[in-house]
Amino acid sequence: MADNETNSSEQAALVTTEVTAPVSEWLTNNGFEHEFLGLDKQGVPILKIDRQFLLPFSTALYAYGFNYLMMQCGYDAGAGDSLVSVYHLGKLSDEGINKSDRLEEVRIKVFLPRADPRCPSVYWIWKTADWQERETFDMYGIIYEGHPNLKRILMPEDWIGYPMRKDYVTPDFYELQDAY
Repeated sequence: MADNETNSSEQAALVTTEVTAPVSEWLTNNGFEHEFLGLDKQGVPILKIDRQFLLPFSTALYAYGFNYLMMQCGYDAGAGDSLVSVYHLGKLSDEGINKSDRLEEVRIKVFLPRADPRCPSVYWIWKTADWQERETFDMYGIIYEGHPNLKRILMPEDWIGYPMRKDYVTPDFYELQDAY
């Protein structure tokens, strides 16, 4: 009976132990508040931060070695729910992938209220954010403050609304004006 008690107490300890990532621990130790959302199925840590901390947080990650913005995108968490700006970062060195067979990655999520979807642009940290933030603006209406050329990239300039939002109502027709 003592063995069963020991095993169940060890299992309880394993269940209550939180999984973290080295980058999350480093950020916490250096005073960068965030919420660790867990690991995705490939083991990439997902971190949630507030929009007002995106620039200092991104600068810290760049200093930590995440010098490559692999992807920036957005998504709608549901009609009436938040809009989310997502950043997927990787560490590249002069030798490539830090002499390992796996690129170190981290994913950042910034949840924005639908009524005020403003977020600072990370263009000045990672230049690859340029067209990606423009596409997210065009499709979801997230305004990236400080972006040097934030305008529609896929839809016509006079298009009304943001087609990838879940509450978007498709117009019956679109009249081309000044097409010729």
